[in-house]
Amino acid sequence: MFTAMFGSVEQGIIYAIMALGVYLTFRVLDFPDLTVDGSFVTGAGTAAMMIVLGYNPILATLVATVAGFIAGCMTGILHTKGKINPLLAGILMMIALYSINLRIMGLSSDTGVTRPNIPLLNSETVFSTFGSFWSNLGIDSAITNVLKSMGLASVPTTWGVLILMLVVTTIIKLVVDWFLKTEIGLAIRATGDNKRMIRSFSANTDSLVILGLGISNGMVALSGALIAQYTKFADVGLGIGMIVVGLASVIIGEAIFGTKSIVRVTFAVIAGAIIYRMIYALALRVKWLDSGDMKLITAVIVILALVIPQIVGKYKEKKRKEKRLEERLALQQTKVDIEQGGKSLA
Repeated sequence: MFTAMFGSVEQGIIYAIMALGVYLTFRVLDFPDLTVDGSFVTGAGTAAMMIVLGYNPILATLVATVAGFIAGCMTGILHTKGKINPLLAGILMMIALYSINLRIMGLSSDTGVTRPNIPLLNSETVFSTFGSFWSNLGIDSAITNVLKSMGLASVPTTWGVLILMLVVTTIIKLVVDWFLKTEIGLAIRATGDNKRMIRSFSANTDSLVILGLGISNGMVALSGALIAQYTKFADVGLGIGMIVVGLASVIIGEAIFGTKSIVRVTFAVIAGAIIYRMIYALALRVKWLDSGDMKLITAVIVILALVIPQIVGKYKEKKRKEKRLEERLALQQTKVDIEQGGKSLA
């Protein structure tokens, strides 16, 4: 159980980068971007293709991020310059990326034709490179001894991936927090709130939308590249339903931790991604569920994340109204008592 939850936390932290990208489009830009399902695979396919061809995994991951950034910018161009509905622009780019991703992964083969998947079982990845350095520190054995002394029979073999992703995701969170407080970041936030208002200040909203979508899908592609290296596999169907996973992470995090500030909401998104993966792992441990029910589980989690906060909010509002009514009745009763007391004295 502990090992399963540990793996869920590892994956949750990687998926949190994707969730941050989804947050930028859906919450900050107010743009329903469905490019995510395609750009996630673009990142995974690009990184896997370059790794198989012998490139450094860190370089491959950076190039994958750039590829996702370009895909996001193309969606922004379709919407702003082509005047295409934002939802339709994302769908069109997602469809186009399916074929593009097949071509990208096909570059790793001798024939150069389309390829649906790339295995990375015997390839050097970011995690294996860091793992070589981490294993020499002797931290894993120390943590393992502590956990076993606490009575845990099954413990993770290494903590390197968790530590690495905690550092990377924290850095990305801090950069996002800083960026959204800069002049450009504030302009992007204002564009999502009210385009007409920000245009009155001579801001180029088209460029801001394109930049925001590019950054968002760059983060999504980075998450895809890391997931491919984590699972040692890249597949053209890897991104199916990824937008729902991202939205679930955002909604769960906001419902639990709130949205009072940028720093708090980005933390909430990361925590939401981890909680989502943990809920998903627990659901799969139910005997009558299997991996084929993944999409159903995801849909149920999103539905609950959307419905429960509304029910709680209505309950709290009802209690506030009842409290205000009681206070008014008590105030009226006090006035009546004072008036009656005055009359009796007279």
